[in-house]
Amino acid sequence: MKRLIRITEIALSVLILMSCAAEKKRTAEQIKKPNVILILVDDQGYGDIAALGNPIIQTPNIDQLHAQSVRFTDYHVNPTCAPSRAALLTGHHANRAGVWHTVNGRSLLLERETTVAQIMKNNGYATGIFGKWHQGDNYPFRPQDKGFDEVLTHGGGGIEQTMDYWDNDYFNDTYIHNGKLERFEGYCTDIWFAEATKFIDANKDRPFFCYLPTNAAHSPYFVENKYLDPYQEYEDNDSIPMAAFYGMIANVDENIGKLVDYLKTSGIMDNTILIFTTDNGTAQGAKVEGHRLDGFVKKGYNAGMRGIKASKYEGGHRVPLFIHWKDGGVTVGKDINELTAHYDILPTLVEMARLEVPEHIKFDGQSLVPLIHGDNGDFKDRIVITNSQRTEVPQPWLRTSLMQDKWRLIDGVELYNLETDPEQRTNIAEKYPEKVAEYKAYYDKWWAEISPSYKDQPYIYIGHESENPTKLYCHDWHTQHESPWHQRHIRSGYIDNGYWLIKVAKSGQYKLRLRRWPVETHLALNASAAIRPALPATSVGESKPGKALDIRQARVKVQDYEESAAVDGTMEYVEFTVDLKAGDTKLQTWFTLDDETELGAYFVEVEKI
Repeated sequence: MKRLIRITEIALSVLILMSCAAEKKRTAEQIKKPNVILILVDDQGYGDIAALGNPIIQTPNIDQLHAQSVRFTDYHVNPTCAPSRAALLTGHHANRAGVWHTVNGRSLLLERETTVAQIMKNNGYATGIFGKWHQGDNYPFRPQDKGFDEVLTHGGGGIEQTMDYWDNDYFNDTYIHNGKLERFEGYCTDIWFAEATKFIDANKDRPFFCYLPTNAAHSPYFVENKYLDPYQEYEDNDSIPMAAFYGMIANVDENIGKLVDYLKTSGIMDNTILIFTTDNGTAQGAKVEGHRLDGFVKKGYNAGMRGIKASKYEGGHRVPLFIHWKDGGVTVGKDINELTAHYDILPTLVEMARLEVPEHIKFDGQSLVPLIHGDNGDFKDRIVITNSQRTEVPQPWLRTSLMQDKWRLIDGVELYNLETDPEQRTNIAEKYPEKVAEYKAYYDKWWAEISPSYKDQPYIYIGHESENPTKLYCHDWHTQHESPWHQRHIRSGYIDNGYWLIKVAKSGQYKLRLRRWPVETHLALNASAAIRPALPATSVGESKPGKALDIRQARVKVQDYEESAAVDGTMEYVEFTVDLKAGDTKLQTWFTLDDETELGAYFVEVEKI
């Protein structure tokens, strides 16, 4: 009997242990952090999706995601790309993050800012980016400096821009892979998604954050004929502005379909938060009359909104946002109509994924989780401010939209109610002076709070162990004009100059090499650039030949050093050796032509010896 009792006790103990193990397994499964995939499509507007009313474009995979997601119908970003990305990545208003322009050194995310990738990484996530960064191409602004483990990007704000590898054209290009240049075969969007899928597959047994910011459908509008051909007749009969733009979106849609199929077959779809959004209003899905940005749509489709990309009106900054997460109970189509913004995404992910965030970080945005669960209490009287500050220093009310519910105050002087006037045709500021006064008082308080942050400057480091030598690009000149941000400006011999804000990491001797052409071309200072061959796509023609400049003199000024040198035009660069002290400073260069015209060196290499 005693033996039987003992056997029973042992069996009971085993059952208890098995039950505890099973409970631990269930608990571990319950608390497993969700994966996050954030897809950000460039220049695709709210109206460039079939499910959102476009009668011509075909986006079956985005439509399917729309059908299975919460859809934020009044979601807003900045009217241009770099500021939108800064707000999305940090949970801060773009102005606070230091990014209010796309060039002129004002697309550099301030060093003090903490990104979603850094927060994710600190919470045990694998992190990767595939596509367009546009927050700075030098230390400390690069994606690898801001929390990303795996990095595959092109340079600057788009392929063919100044920082991008010379003569990249979307096909078989050279990109920056984990800090090194690497050539990839295929179309850019296909490569971003294929490499992202490899990253996900390698990290599917741990939580991952995959950021997929495509450069499509940003200019230049290069895409294979098979994608633009279905839309050519609509361009020919003047129904849409550009078939290639629609074709680029069709290719993005195809890649989203492939990614979702992979997630399903690999068994990780259910616990993946999949976010789809875009960075500003449409670039080529609609054309407007009058002002090239702010007018009313006369061709194409823009969901009944006024303005397009870069506009202060609704069509410039209201964009789609879909969120799907099966394990989080977000699996059916549901419209959420409250006013939301791009700086809400990071706080939302913090709540959804139960992320720990340093106490000093205070978001400008707020979590969208209550809205997803039907609680709109914190959003009823909310005010959102967005702007396009393409200046050296932000100015009050410049190209600004202050929004509350369906009210819009533009530049502090134009008032609209979208409920009765969705196209913002009739300014009713004189009819509601008390409403204008209320909003202006709110704005003044907001401006007083945020404007002190404008003194924080984006310094590019030189002589730092994380990047030496450093390649400086004219794209980041601080100048009163718009710096030469595209390779066509370099080809044409664009006349301008500006200075770089730099931080000398260590005192010592530095070599400065001033170039007219980027290092990968190996072109002499006074050479003209070769013509890039045309590619087998009707939208991709040959590049224009470069203009030869007769550079006679070079000059450099940094700290207390200023020196000139004669130029041998057959050489690739002019070199100066400089002793520099650690600290913040400015660097400016000059090339003097045979007719005494002056311009800056478009490319400068700085190396600590």
